[in-house]
Amino acid sequence: MRWREICGIAIMLCTFGSVAQAQSPYGIGRPATSAEIAGWNIDIGRDGSNLPNGSGSVSRGREVFAQQCASCHGDKGEGGLGDRLAGGQGTIGTARPIRTVGSYWPYAPTLFDYIRRAMPQNAPQSLSDDDVYAVSAYVLNLNGLVGADATLDAKSLAAVKMPNRDRFVGDARPDVKK
Repeated sequence: MRWREICGIAIMLCTFGSVAQAQSPYGIGRPATSAEIAGWNIDIGRDGSNLPNGSGSVSRGREVFAQQCASCHGDKGEGGLGDRLAGGQGTIGTARPIRTVGSYWPYAPTLFDYIRRAMPQNAPQSLSDDDVYAVSAYVLNLNGLVGADATLDAKSLAAVKMPNRDRFVGDARPDVKK
C-alpha cells in the first residue's frame, strides 16, 4: 500500500473510533435531550393527571369529528375502516361483546390521551388540545355519557365516570406490579 493510503485509513479509524466510543458502546445513538423527552412525555393518567389546559364542546367535537374522524369511524362512531366508538352498552358480559368507548373503556381521561397521541391515524398529534377535548366530548356524548351541551376541560373530563370502570379485575400474579 502507498503511504498516503495507510495514513488515510489510520486517520479514519482514529476519527470514527473516538466518535463511536463517545456515542455508545455500539458506536451509534446519543442520549435524548430534555426537549426531545418533553415532546414525547405527553401521557395522561387515568385520574386525569397531566391533562393540559383547554376545553372543548360537544358541538365543536361534532365538527372536528366530521372533518377528521368520520371517514374511518363513521358519522356517528358506528365504525367502518376504524373501530366502532359508540354503543355496545350491556354487551361486555355476553358471548359477543361490543367493545366501544362507552361499553368497555374504564377511564375517560385515557380517551383524551389516545386521541391526542394517535389520531387521526394519518396525522397523529396534529389536533390542538381544544380539539382533542371537543372530540372526546363528542364521543362521550355519542355514548350517552355527557349531554349535548357539555363542554369538557381537565376537571370535568376526569370527573366522567365510565360505565365499565369497576368491572376490570386486577392481575393477582405476584410478579405483576400493580
